[in-house]
Amino acid sequence: MLGFINLFKPAGLTSTQAVSRVRRILRIASGDRRLPAGHLGTLDPQAAGVLPIAVGKATRLIPLLDDRRKAYACTLVAGIATDTQDAVGRTIATQPVPPDWAEALPVVLDSFVGRIEQIPPMFSALHHGGKRLYELAREGVVVERKARTITIYSLHLLGVESLNVARIRIACSEGTYIRTLCSNIGERIGLPAHMGSLVREASGPFVLSEALTMEAISADPLAALIAPENIVPFPTVVLDLRQSADFRAGRMVPLPAGIGARHVFVRDESRTLVGVGETLGALLAPRKVFV
Repeated sequence: MLGFINLFKPAGLTSTQAVSRVRRILRIASGDRRLPAGHLGTLDPQAAGVLPIAVGKATRLIPLLDDRRKAYACTLVAGIATDTQDAVGRTIATQPVPPDWAEALPVVLDSFVGRIEQIPPMFSALHHGGKRLYELAREGVVVERKARTITIYSLHLLGVESLNVARIRIACSEGTYIRTLCSNIGERIGLPAHMGSLVREASGPFVLSEALTMEAISADPLAALIAPENIVPFPTVVLDLRQSADFRAGRMVPLPAGIGARHVFVRDESRTLVGVGETLGALLAPRKVFV
């Protein structure tokens, strides 16, 4: 069993818990008690939406995925700041919200589009001195964090839901903290603010409209599996019996004519996915061998 799963993670589950449940389903379906699985990017427990999962030796393809862009929809709650910058945190500041506060939002949102610097929140999974930042935060410890460059590709106001809640949509680079972005937006309009609800609508080529629930995956695990070629944009070459045996053994083989890509998926005559090769002139070198 090898490929990817586009899971719709419900709010309330950690990404690790979600992967464990999917792994258990797939191990039973495949009969392989050691079948590995891993997600392609953590989604906060309180958030819902797309959680891509690599299954089997597809976990070795994760570094080859170039498209790491993310898309989210969230609510921005003005007038209240929390220590976690989201709805589960402790309130640390409040301020009355003027009736016209949202009028400034379109211009403020536009000011965040592009490459910006963002300081990761204390309540995050980043490491410092051998501990996760959130572990230090729970102990009341605050440490200096270096700002990181992120990219906001687009940021749109979807509407104002109530006196102090607006809904926004964000397309951004990997490593963007949406709750920190909400807090920063509030600062720029002169109000404490935090992120309310959060839904990840896309993660690279995985989109919300195609995501499957845990129940759907359990009902038909094989149908839920996405072939690597549908996710990683490499061409495929088919080797004959002798060449595929050499490739499996780690030896370079002649490169079929007409292949201009750097990396290719390699299949044998039975169309079994053998691995990933790298083109070196007129030769094809094994880089990841699956079978």
